[in-house]
Amino acid sequence: MASAGVRVEVTCTICLSIYTEPVTLPCGHNFCQGCINKTWDWQEGVEEKPPCPECRERFRRRPELIKNLRLRNIAEHFLPEQPKQENTDIYCTYCDSSVPAAKYCALCKACLCQSHVQLHSRAHVLTEPPVSPAKHKCSVHDKLLEFHCLEDDACICASCCLVGVHQGHRVESLSEASEKQKEKLKRVLEYLIPNKEDTEKGLVKLKGRRDQVKKKAAAEREKVTDLFRCIREWLEALENQILEEISRQEEQYSLPYSDLIQELEIQKEQLSQKIHDIVELCNTADPLTVLQGSEKAEDLDYVEKSFVQRPPPVPDLDKYLLKETLDTGLCDIVRGATQMWDYGQKVTDLEMDINTAGPYVTLSDDGKSANDWNCDQEHPETPERFEQNQVLSTRGFSSGRHYWDVEGSDFGRWCVGVAYPSLEKEGVRSLIGFNEKSWGLYQMDRNFFMSLLQGYQYKLLHNNKEYELPGISSCRRIRISLDYKAGRLSFYELSDPIKHLFSFTATFTEPLCAAFWLESGWVKIIS
Repeated sequence: MASAGVRVEVTCTICLSIYTEPVTLPCGHNFCQGCINKTWDWQEGVEEKPPCPECRERFRRRPELIKNLRLRNIAEHFLPEQPKQENTDIYCTYCDSSVPAAKYCALCKACLCQSHVQLHSRAHVLTEPPVSPAKHKCSVHDKLLEFHCLEDDACICASCCLVGVHQGHRVESLSEASEKQKEKLKRVLEYLIPNKEDTEKGLVKLKGRRDQVKKKAAAEREKVTDLFRCIREWLEALENQILEEISRQEEQYSLPYSDLIQELEIQKEQLSQKIHDIVELCNTADPLTVLQGSEKAEDLDYVEKSFVQRPPPVPDLDKYLLKETLDTGLCDIVRGATQMWDYGQKVTDLEMDINTAGPYVTLSDDGKSANDWNCDQEHPETPERFEQNQVLSTRGFSSGRHYWDVEGSDFGRWCVGVAYPSLEKEGVRSLIGFNEKSWGLYQMDRNFFMSLLQGYQYKLLHNNKEYELPGISSCRRIRISLDYKAGRLSFYELSDPIKHLFSFTATFTEPLCAAFWLESGWVKIIS
């Protein structure tokens, strides 16, 4: 019984045999090294994390297998006790004793030992002996199987053709039947191989789709993480705003009490001095001093009597203002979260870079708007300055999701978009959208009255390729949304409701700056 119990302990739960090269997993369970490797190879093929087959504990990556030498030594004692394999030795047909066969003669249907090989006819073709004699002998007549019964689809011997259930049936030699079967198998292969190729192609497509799902999920996960980080920052800012308002009201309502307290402190000092003087007179033995000091001691006119007045009531804090601040702040957070989910994080510190502004471009003091003054502004020479009437922003974007809003004039022409800082600075190729380094939305050239009557028409441009938008727009306010990692640049019309105009897709390779171009008009960043 003890031996049986130990045998269970040295049996692999995968192959149900005595351990061969046992290894130990981090969870403490043991398996044959070959068994656990094959199991994990299969699971990696279906992209599963490698688990322990016994306790099902999953590992992030395939752990290092530790050889269990002590368990291997114990298991080796049980190996002789395993059932012996069936004897598959093949013996010579002509020898009286069990002499192993060295060759097989297909013509004579006989197995030959080494001695009988020397005596056998050299005209006969000898091959390796069959793997298992039992497989090549008739179970009824104990003779070699030579024929194939076409009616029963069975391999039979010569005696089966003459007597028994196969008597009178159509037969053929095993080699003929084998060749026919091989032809059938080849036709099956002709069908299976293209199917396998189609399956492999489908598998590649499915894996590609699954990878796309994973990428999209990762992007959404990052998007949600950024959104909630911003929400926490907004909530913290709102909390500080309300706390500051409480502190302001506290200071405002405490001020009258602070003034009264200061007055009473002064009056308290006066009373203390008066009491001290009177006590001294009472303890003075000189009658003249008492009489001369009494007149001043009895004068109470200079002592204010405000201490007998009732203090003003304690006012309540302006809870309505606090609630209004909270409601407004929460609404702004919800609106901001919704916009961030749709367009990315709003850029609040976007300014135009005076060092890139073209010769006729003038910027406002806050760097939020640009005008075309049709005369040279005599800007100082800088390597970043454009020859054309365009300007880039001071900051660039190389990650994340961001959006900003811009507005253009009713008259003239203007363009808004994005560009790499390495954009050429001279020539027509330096214009926004006329190269591979910039993307822009242009307002078509329309006069003021035509714009008022018919609206605005836009076209988009990248790498000198135009994308004209159908229809007329009634709004000259544009929202630009950039998802850098996803390679998506979108333009929206800030009408009611907001309308999507167009989206570019690209693989961005440099930081992107906001870009502006204008001719006889103006553009500005909407804060």
